[in-house]
Amino acid sequence: MTVRVNRLNDEGGIIINYRIAFSALGSLFFLMGGFLVIAAFMANSAPLSETYTILSMSVMAFCLSYLYPQFVQKDERMQLIRQKGMFFTFFAFLFYSFTLNLLVEFEVVQLTASEAINILTALMISTLFTSWVFLSRRY
Repeated sequence: MTVRVNRLNDEGGIIINYRIAFSALGSLFFLMGGFLVIAAFMANSAPLSETYTILSMSVMAFCLSYLYPQFVQKDERMQLIRQKGMFFTFFAFLFYSFTLNLLVEFEVVQLTASEAINILTALMISTLFTSWVFLSRRY
């Protein structure tokens, strides 16, 4: 079942389909991230740490394209989904931070502070929006 939500802007003339816009942005971010991963692979090096953030923004945009019709509604169900998603993301972030800290401390991986922050940011964005999708399907 597809729900289509169209909105008029303040001038009342242009119709914007937000689901298509989010899907287009997700595709754009995915192509940009894919290009950076392929370029790093061809250069025989690790991808730039910003690549992970770009790919997580792709996940965010695709999740928003699915969630937009439900997020427009300001009901108790959406409030519950947002709260539980933030709750799960908090514990996932603690796990990510602990794991990354152990990997750096025991010198399993060599990361700079900015790389670690970019990786944690990407994981947090992806975890939050995918948890919202899973919770919206459950409730």
